[in-house]
Amino acid sequence: MIRKVLSCLLPAVAVVAMCTSTWAKDCGACSNGCEGGCEGAVVSGGACGGCGDAGAACGGTKTVYQRQYVTEMKTVTSTEYTTETRERTYTVNKRVPRTEERTRTVTVQVPETRTKTVNYTVNKNVTETKTAEYTVQVPYTESVEQTYTVMVPVSEEKTSTYTVMVPKQEEKTSTYTVQVPYTESVEQTYTVMTSVPEEKTSTYTVQVPYTESVEQTYTVMVPVQEEKTATYTVMVPVKEEKTATYTVQVPYTEQVEQTYTVNVPYTEEMTGSRTVQKRVPVTSMKSVQVRGGHWATQQVEMPSSGTDACGCPCPPKVCCKRVWVPTCETKEVPCTTYQCVSEEVPYSYTVTKCRQEQRSRMVSVQKCRTEERTRTYTVTKCVPEERTRTYTVTKMVPEQKTRTVNVTKYKSEERTRTYTVTKCVPETKTRTVNVTKYRPEERTRTYTVTTCVPEERTRSYTVTKMVPEQKTRTVNVTKYKSETKTREYTVTKCVPETMTKEVSYTVMVPQQKEEKYSVTVYDCVPETKTESYSVRVPHTVTKEVPVQKCVTVAVEVPVEGACGGAAGDAGACGDAGACGSAGACGDAGAAACGDCGSSKKGCRRKGCRRCGC
Repeated sequence: MIRKVLSCLLPAVAVVAMCTSTWAKDCGACSNGCEGGCEGAVVSGGACGGCGDAGAACGGTKTVYQRQYVTEMKTVTSTEYTTETRERTYTVNKRVPRTEERTRTVTVQVPETRTKTVNYTVNKNVTETKTAEYTVQVPYTESVEQTYTVMVPVSEEKTSTYTVMVPKQEEKTSTYTVQVPYTESVEQTYTVMTSVPEEKTSTYTVQVPYTESVEQTYTVMVPVQEEKTATYTVMVPVKEEKTATYTVQVPYTEQVEQTYTVNVPYTEEMTGSRTVQKRVPVTSMKSVQVRGGHWATQQVEMPSSGTDACGCPCPPKVCCKRVWVPTCETKEVPCTTYQCVSEEVPYSYTVTKCRQEQRSRMVSVQKCRTEERTRTYTVTKCVPEERTRTYTVTKMVPEQKTRTVNVTKYKSEERTRTYTVTKCVPETKTRTVNVTKYRPEERTRTYTVTTCVPEERTRSYTVTKMVPEQKTRTVNVTKYKSETKTREYTVTKCVPETMTKEVSYTVMVPQQKEEKYSVTVYDCVPETKTESYSVRVPHTVTKEVPVQKCVTVAVEVPVEGACGGAAGDAGACGDAGACGSAGACGDAGAAACGDCGSSKKGCRRKGCRRCGC
């Protein structure tokens, strides 16, 4: 609502602004005699004849027509919907349970005890004593003379010559160049940007609004009710008797001959060999490393951390140091070790083995035979049934209507403005600058250099060598000799023996009997139910709605300013001036309005209506 009021008020404000400025300009342009002296004066008489009486027009009031929005009550017809509650009846099929007593034949397995004679085999243990010979390794000790090598240390004096680097200092002089700074004044040219203001004129276009009435067509959706018929399907339950064939497994007993395997034990003499370990001495050569070495002199350069008198870093120093250089010699030395030697020794032993024998026996096996039987059962099926119902459908039908709408349009108007532009102009200036420069200067410095001079020296040292020496010792060695012995052992044999016994076994004998059982059957019972549903019912309502209307209102406005020096002079405009008499405007107002013409439509377009044409 606020948006609608604002959209209507904005064109009205623009029209008022245009009326106060443009209409007065049109009035001044209507007559050639006034020449704008009565600027903006549209009096209640409605003509430019006011120019004849300058005292009344230039010092009083003028009538200005303004557009204002007035709220009026308008009667509008609209369609509203009311919710109504209605009732409808529908049928529901309800399943009601019912218990029935029925009879059926059942096969029952009845256990029956029977007796039979069974032959079975029993293995009896028979003990037998046997004698066997076996070999035993008997240990004995034997003294053996053994030769072994011992490394005996022998010292020996030796003399060696070595070189030593003796440091020697020497003074030296060197020349170096230094850059000495000095200041010099130099004239320098630079450019400065100076701002200069400049006036410019530009033309721009303004969009001036004006209002125009336009006829507009719009569409309204009108509700229309229509009766329709629909067909729907209902599933009706139907009972049907059916017969089915089913299969039953009837058990019976059958005697079957069964073959089984028995393991019969027997004894067998076997010969084997065992491994005996012996220790055998083995002499081999072994490599031994003898460590030695000598002293050597090395030169090492040491960095200097100090500075000389001129502030320059001192050169590095060379120092001599003694370093031990190790040597390694490899020698072959005899070594005696003992190795284990394997030897195969034969022996006899007894093994009990089993041989397999096939035997047979009669076994009762339970089997089942297949029998077909018949039974009757009831099946409930649902059969589709078509039914018809009537319902109301509300459709929205479009309807064309016409209304008059005020449209705001714009016309272009050119205007001129003056603005100042600032430009930057380059300007060259001069300044004096101090510049730092450098000139080379040669200087001399003295420094000490340490040099290492080689010097030969002699020294004596003792070398210890390991000399092999053969020695003899007596060692006890354990040896083995074979000895045959006899032993007695007991062997148990299994002798099979057949025996008989009475065995009781149970057989399942099938018997048929009648039994009663309960079955729950469901009957479909139709039941009528009522339900409430809501319907939206349309009805036409007439009500008053506030409407914004644009009305032209006459307003008295005081005239500011004067008609100029010729306001009171009748000769400036004349009593019967160009606008003041009927002869000036003519019968149809064509002469007074200039180019408006005699057509009423042409006067409206160019604003002559406001001048009284």
